Amino acid sequence: MRMKPDDGQLTTDAGQRTTDKPLAVILASGGMDSCVTTAIANLEYRLAMLHVAYGQRTETRELHSFNGLADFYRAKYRMVCRLDHFRQIGGSCLTDRALAVELADLDRKDIPSSYVPFRNAHFLSIAVSWGEVLGARKIFIGAVEEDSSGYPDCRPAYYEAFNRVIAAGTKPETQLEIVAPVIGMRKSEIVRRGIELGAPFANTWSCYQAEDAACGVCDSCALRLRAFAEAGIEDPIPYACRPRYSRKDPAMR
Repeated sequence: MRMKPDDGQLTTDAGQRTTDKPLAVILASGGMDSCVTTAIANLEYRLAMLHVAYGQRTETRELHSFNGLADFYRAKYRMVCRLDHFRQIGGSCLTDRALAVELADLDRKDIPSSYVPFRNAHFLSIAVSWGEVLGARKIFIGAVEEDSSGYPDCRPAYYEAFNRVIAAGTKPETQLEIVAPVIGMRKSEIVRRGIELGAPFANTWSCYQAEDAACGVCDSCALRLRAFAEAGIEDPIPYACRPRYSRKDPAMR
C-alpha cells in the first residue's frame, strides 16, 4: 500500500529491489547537491528519503522535486516534515517575505541574508530520530563548503561535531553517522559527478525565489549556472534569464 507522498507520512514504493544493502536516510531538498548526494548514496544503500518544508519561498516546487527524486531512485521510504516555526523566527529572506532576496554576489565574504539560522541542526535532528527507528546506518546530506553561499552550517567541523552528539545521545546499539559526500567538491565537480551517475538534474530546483522559471539572479541560481558552465553542460531547468557567471581568477581552483 502506498500513501500520498505529500501528506507527511511514511510511504513504501512497490517493486523489486536488493534487500541486502544497509539503509540510509537522505536529507533531500530537491536541489542539485542533494540530487547528486542521493545518486551517490544509492550506489551502496537502500534509501529512506526525508524532506523538510520550513516556510521557504519555493517550498511547493522543492517538494515536487523531492518527490520526483524519490520516485526516480525508488526510495524504500519517504517522509515529508514541516517546521513552521522558521517563519516565526524570521531572520532569513527565504522565510521572511519582508526581506528581499539579494542579487547574486559570488565574491561576498559575509554571510548572506538567505542563511536560515541553525537550520541544518533541525533537519539533522529529525533525520537522526527517524534513522534510529529505522535502524539506518548513515544520514546523507548534500552540504557543500567551498562553492556555496558561505553558510556556517555547511562546514565539515559542524558535521563532525554533530556526529559526536549522535553518539552521545542515541541508544548504545545505534550505529548512525552523518555523511556529506560532496562537501569538499566544487559545484562544477558535483555536476560532473552527477552526469557520471545519471542523476536527474532536470527534476531539481535551486532558485531561492521563483517556482515556474528560476530567476537566474539569486546566489543559488548563480552558483548553479556557473557550475554547469564550468562543467561544459547545459543546465536543463528553465530560467527567466541566464546570465553568465565566471570566476575572477581563471586559475582559482
